[in-house]
Amino acid sequence: MKKVYGSAAEALDGVLADGMLIAAGGFGLCGIPELLLQAIKEDGAKNLTFASNNAGVDDFGIGILLHTKQVKKMISSYVGENAEFMRQYLSGELELEFNPQGTLAERMRAGGCGIPGFYTKTGVGTVIAEGKEVKSFNGEDYILEQGIVADLSIVKAWKADETGNLVFRKTSRNFNPPAAMCGKVCVAEVEEIVPTGSLDPDHIHLPGIYVHRLIQGTHEKRIEQRTTRPRAG
Repeated sequence: MKKVYGSAAEALDGVLADGMLIAAGGFGLCGIPELLLQAIKEDGAKNLTFASNNAGVDDFGIGILLHTKQVKKMISSYVGENAEFMRQYLSGELELEFNPQGTLAERMRAGGCGIPGFYTKTGVGTVIAEGKEVKSFNGEDYILEQGIVADLSIVKAWKADETGNLVFRKTSRNFNPPAAMCGKVCVAEVEEIVPTGSLDPDHIHLPGIYVHRLIQGTHEKRIEQRTTRPRAG
């Protein structure tokens, strides 16, 4: 099965459509599938729902799709760095489903593992619990959260082999693996594709069985908030 494609647009051809639920990897500005997001922008697909930890910033990440009004709903944990996100939400232009970070990651992982739902204490007694089933275990309340199964997953990894085995670097492992797992189709962009068999099996973070299409590209290295201190001496 051929998994390596020549560009992000080619990799999304035939799998991207209006109204999709898309699971997107990334944490802050780390591990964002920027080439695939740009290709979605250029395609013009609209009425999209994104399940993603955050929406990037105004000119990077999912933020570029907010500006073009291609996103109708976000399922997210943190949205504090995106002014356009805030404007659209407060004006009623954008739907928002808040999830605690761990809950969102587990919803994706559960969906990828064929688990339709799970119980968690996180959110009990808060607005997060509104409308959700509550069940008591050992005298304590838990709320039912549903697993996420996305129409499409888009993720970014550091390395891949030609069969789609992925290696992530540092913080990009937070949401990219569970996002990749929960998609009916997963498209990954990577910095380097190496020959099959050259990756140490113990160093593979996501098996290639989850990855359907793959591209290699050049990526921008952004820092969300640069913090420095004066040099000593």
